[in-house]
Amino acid sequence: MKKPDFNLRPGTCLRGKWNGNAYTIIKVLGSGACGTVFLCHSEQGDKYALKLGTDSSRLMLEVNMLKKFGKVQGVKLGPSFVDVDDWSGKQPKAFPFYVMEYIEGQSLSSFLQGKTKDWIGICAIQLLSQLEHLHKAGYVFGDLKTDNLLMSESHVRWIDVGGVTMIGRAIKEYTEFYDRGYWGMGTRKAEPSYDLFSVTMIMLEMAYPKRFDKAGNPNKTLESKLVSSSLLRPYQRFIMNCWNGKYRDAADMKKALSEILMKRKKPVSLSRVQRKREHEVESKELLVLSLGTTLLLGVSIISFWI
Repeated sequence: MKKPDFNLRPGTCLRGKWNGNAYTIIKVLGSGACGTVFLCHSEQGDKYALKLGTDSSRLMLEVNMLKKFGKVQGVKLGPSFVDVDDWSGKQPKAFPFYVMEYIEGQSLSSFLQGKTKDWIGICAIQLLSQLEHLHKAGYVFGDLKTDNLLMSESHVRWIDVGGVTMIGRAIKEYTEFYDRGYWGMGTRKAEPSYDLFSVTMIMLEMAYPKRFDKAGNPNKTLESKLVSSSLLRPYQRFIMNCWNGKYRDAADMKKALSEILMKRKKPVSLSRVQRKREHEVESKELLVLSLGTTLLLGVSIISFWI
């Protein structure tokens, strides 16, 4: 059978075969190897994200992850699950889909435009906090990359669970730039350190939006890019420590990064207006960090959608 075309036009209505719920397509949000995600609205007018695919078993794994993350240690690790069903439309074969909470946001790169260097660290701390809960639940994110992240109300959110893998197994999905195996920095075994490496590569991408290849010597390429970036100067030792395996887990890495950001707090010089303004901006950002760090060390309240 010809591969189905999931470029559904706005206004197309998908009605579930079993539950009978109808969802009207608004626009495409993204597309991957196992399905296409659409923004849609229900018959009641509520907006949701709907993922339509071809592999029922694969999508059910993602549905189960959404349900599981909604109950991990009392912390919400993902969007609210809404519905799962099949849709046939004009095709003779029915295709599986599931519906989840939709949270509006923007890409990390666009969010960080005009922000101070500290925001690179703040975003990384939020990621590490989320990874800490995920790892305690027995899973790694696997395909952790900027394409699977967005910023909503100054918080990092995850938007794809396709690469989530049980600890101890082989990583099932990865993207070369963020993959430690590609850089010769370790195996593709699903363990917490795999995700920690990906966090450092997301930080590097904030300085090099076009990314870069490993060239002849992957280690030298990474080190050269790290020391050549003024944006990453405050985090050079921190990132190198991660690459050298100095951090035991996400909590250990988060603590080290929090200390770096708190040390960057500068004294105010009341004799210079410009320094005062700079301090005010930085203080607001560090206030977000301080509040976030306090909460993360206690009970995390960060929620994000996958």
